Amino acid sequence: MSRYWRVSVVEVTGSTQEDLLNLVQRAEARTGDVLVTNYQSAGRGRLDRTFEAPQASALLFSFYIQPKRDQSEWSLLPLIVGLSASFALSTLDPQVTSSLKWPNDLLISGLKAGGMIAQTAGNGIIIGVGINVAMQESELPVAHATSLSLQNFGELNRNVILAAFLNEFANLLERWEAGEDLRHLYLERCSSIGAKIQAELPGGVIKSGVAVGISPNGELILEDGSRITVGDIVHLR
Repeated sequence: MSRYWRVSVVEVTGSTQEDLLNLVQRAEARTGDVLVTNYQSAGRGRLDRTFEAPQASALLFSFYIQPKRDQSEWSLLPLIVGLSASFALSTLDPQVTSSLKWPNDLLISGLKAGGMIAQTAGNGIIIGVGINVAMQESELPVAHATSLSLQNFGELNRNVILAAFLNEFANLLERWEAGEDLRHLYLERCSSIGAKIQAELPGGVIKSGVAVGISPNGELILEDGSRITVGDIVHLR
């Protein structure tokens, strides 16, 4: 594992995201800190959705970094996180194909196997990741979800998956901080591109169209030229 990371493990917590935020607010967090838990009782995903998984059935962690690029450019980082997760799975089991639904849902066979959340904190950003590893069908949070075990994934050791993710992210982060445009890598794995999507925007506004690209800031570009910055999207076809 890259020397960049310092990993701590707690058996049970409310939320690794909140725990790291508290450390940042107390000036006790350093870039590269990773907090992993076997169970969290108050986990949340994007748009403040709650997330809970049986103990030791999911890889649940948050990490803190202070990116070496201007904060106005950080909005692309959640996409890089999703890309890192997909790369990690491909490295561990090339026979299982994963894809990404904008902005950072991890899909296998079109079903959600993981997700990410990001929030700025202090001089950095905290990113939370959840990947369904050993969850059985009855334990899945929603009907369109899956787990690595249900997809016959070849590596179910959460420590191995975590190490693979952190290595992939450290590599992509270094390239991004050096100024490389990584969007082409994301586009290759993004199932939203070319799909007709419907987005629910803040305030209940609904926007539909065919997704054709990703902006330098990570926005989803529709065929009419409009851009979706934040919201929940559904693939219509």
